Amino acid sequence: MSTTTAVAPLTTQQAEALVTAAVRAAEAAGVTVSVTVLDAGGHLLAFRRDDRAVLISGETSTRKAYTALQLDAPTADLVDAVQPGGLFHTLPTALDRPLLFIAGGVPVHRDGRLIGAIGLGGGAPEQDHAFATAAVESLA
Repeated sequence: MSTTTAVAPLTTQQAEALVTAAVRAAEAAGVTVSVTVLDAGGHLLAFRRDDRAVLISGETSTRKAYTALQLDAPTADLVDAVQPGGLFHTLPTALDRPLLFIAGGVPVHRDGRLIGAIGLGGGAPEQDHAFATAAVESLA
């Protein structure tokens, strides 16, 4: 008989803390961002849209979070894989939205299990990735 250790899900309070940490990191760098946090099932837990950011930053942050969640990998690590001839170049999506493979989406793990994802839009891809990573690290 096998036993499975329960892993606590990502809570709304933790999701809001992720948003706050990401926004603080971005503001410290003088960057305006939108942030999306999803649970392991792809449900929206927290969202912050900043209209001072690029107009599509809210949708971008959501796509990045979904991509990181679906593939359980930071979107920064997927860029080469989706170039023509890359491993994921023709990867279909189960979601009714295209995958966006630019840095800024980071999965959230607890005890080695995927419990959610965060996505940022508004800064340069490398900045979005750094802010998202800082937020995830602050949750630990």
